[in-house]
Amino acid sequence: MKSKALIALALVVSCLAGGVSAANLPDGSKERPLRVLMVPADTGTNDITRDYAPVFNGITKNYGIYFDIKAGNSYAAVVEGMCNDQVDIAWFGASTYGLANEKCGVDLLAVDVTKGDSSYYSGIFTRKGNGIKSIADLKGKSMAFGSPNSTSSFNFPVAMLIAGGIDPTTDLSKIIIAGSHSASIAALAEGKVAAAAASYNSFEKAVKKGAIDPEKFAPLAKSQPIPNPPLAMNKGLDTNLKEKLRTAFNTIHTQIDPSKIRGYGGKKVDRYDAEFDEKKIFDALSKLSAVTKQVKESMLDKAGTR
Repeated sequence: MKSKALIALALVVSCLAGGVSAANLPDGSKERPLRVLMVPADTGTNDITRDYAPVFNGITKNYGIYFDIKAGNSYAAVVEGMCNDQVDIAWFGASTYGLANEKCGVDLLAVDVTKGDSSYYSGIFTRKGNGIKSIADLKGKSMAFGSPNSTSSFNFPVAMLIAGGIDPTTDLSKIIIAGSHSASIAALAEGKVAAAAASYNSFEKAVKKGAIDPEKFAPLAKSQPIPNPPLAMNKGLDTNLKEKLRTAFNTIHTQIDPSKIRGYGGKKVDRYDAEFDEKKIFDALSKLSAVTKQVKESMLDKAGTR
């Protein structure tokens, strides 16, 4: 009898604990807002969340979904946050989306669209007149990259190097892992390297800010179109809430001032596409098969950052 009573008590405690846990799960209400975490980006503001506030605030006002928006310290931290169920919505790069999907599974929410295009480009940039006219000319030269988890400041540029006959671990004389697009471009502008990896958006932003002189620096190579950094949802979110989120992002451009619609990196965009074909992301990532874990680790060792 005593053992049965203990078992019954254990079941009650277990159920209560489960009930309390479920009651505290974020549901998009004002009391339990959805936790949003973004990978670091060069937004041009002191607060990475400032550029996105109008969109999220607009969704709160028009659709009644509340958010708690924060910036992640690193790409890896955002993946870990999602996979540890500490994040409900994450803004990933294409590569980190693939990593999170492989590690714990995520659901695509939306990508931003400008003039009917949902893609952007990665590039390798260099100083004009230095004799570097092709990727092959980078042999024996130095190069800067952003975060190893970045799609456009690391993974695609490395893939382009390999496709161009350059083994980054043996053919580059020096590697700098700068940590961000802007820091990679800065290393080039300051003469620390002969070439730098970054997105075209970041290069153009650096030009507008006066951080780099377009008369002195130019693209050496341009990637294929890459799907814009996707917004992803935690697989554990309620199905109805996921659909409500997709509807909200798909139509928010009709509910608020269009000039306030911002995409990844703080750029102005026309709208969000919550019906984007996820296959396009994985098709782009398939081009990165040559950028293996061993290649990354060897590059980090060469850079002295591992």
